[in-house]
Amino acid sequence: MSRKYIFLVGDGMADYPLHELGGKTPLQVAETPHIDLIASVRIGLVRTIPVNMEPGSDVANLSLLGYDPRIYHTRRGPFEAASMGIKLKPDDVAFRMNLVTLERRSDQEMIMVSHSSGDIPAQEAGKLVEDLKKVIEGPGISVYQGVGYRHLLVWANGPEQALTIPPHDVLGQNMAAYLNHTRENPVPALIRRSWRVLTNHSVNLARRHDGLMEANSIWLWGQGKAPRLALFLDKYGITGAVISAVDLIKGIGIYAGLSPIYVEGATGYLNTNYLGKANAALRALKELDFVFLHVEAPDEAGHSGNYKEKIEAIENFDHKVVGPVLDGLREHPDYRVMVVSDHLTPIVKRTHTNEPTPFAWASKEEIENKPDGPRYSEVSAQESGLFIDKGYELMDMFVFGQ
Repeated sequence: MSRKYIFLVGDGMADYPLHELGGKTPLQVAETPHIDLIASVRIGLVRTIPVNMEPGSDVANLSLLGYDPRIYHTRRGPFEAASMGIKLKPDDVAFRMNLVTLERRSDQEMIMVSHSSGDIPAQEAGKLVEDLKKVIEGPGISVYQGVGYRHLLVWANGPEQALTIPPHDVLGQNMAAYLNHTRENPVPALIRRSWRVLTNHSVNLARRHDGLMEANSIWLWGQGKAPRLALFLDKYGITGAVISAVDLIKGIGIYAGLSPIYVEGATGYLNTNYLGKANAALRALKELDFVFLHVEAPDEAGHSGNYKEKIEAIENFDHKVVGPVLDGLREHPDYRVMVVSDHLTPIVKRTHTNEPTPFAWASKEEIENKPDGPRYSEVSAQESGLFIDKGYELMDMFVFGQ
């Protein structure tokens, strides 16, 4: 197929107006000439989070890839397992296992300080996970090391319906009530078991000495069993690949039959290898028809509540991903390029929200006609009047639309 398609996802780029930015959003303040070029052709809003569903990246990115999350969503654990090469048995329940920072002031006051232990480096996290295995693993329970603070626990016949809470949704909140309910819910009991390893672990003692946040607890959430997705090739008739530093996104792609591409230096943070991702996507498009390229950095800045880092992440996405991709696409006779924020991660809330999010896409011909339209922002998307209520239909429009 001669036409090439590329989806460029700036995770959590969209936001609310901020007083610190004169009533503008980070997207409105950031310098994004390449994204703006695409938006000048076509911009709109898409509801990636169906009504009454949690605004998670799993739900949002299932929608973006053309899958109705009300049908295919099983929460994120199984997708992360797929990315790590873990084959789940039918009764296996996969949990996301974060390394988090809890400030345990008393039995009645346990504050969630950081969902990522202050973005703990992979090398330090690896030492912790190896020692955690000795205490956490047992009959039917296995622990797998991931990247940074993100790891995985697989529980045979585990409590799929147990109450779990995304840690980034409760930053600064007292989690004692949840953690003390160990009789009704086996998950908090397993979380508490990790404390005997982590509290005075050598890694945490060193971090404490250096004034860094300690990875003093695991946090289990996002559990589910293996889903069954129709293959992307069967749905759209095109071959494809997925590029992301985040196991969740790679796992969704793997279940959809997309080839995962691993990029050295892709961290999921502000320091990620943006250009490496762009170059990998362009190489893939020489053989394949479609690439889904995901950049996590804006979302992490949103969770941290740091609007300056969010602006920097958005500008890096524009200058080091979107710009090089547009340059490289020129060699193809026909292409379509999409830029989208999968959901909002507002600075003031430090977590995902469910409002419709801006997207923009254009074809080679449209871009070469040098359009003079609006910039890419939440306001421009709202004012355009273009609205996709069912997020999974955006891919249909992108691939099949005129």
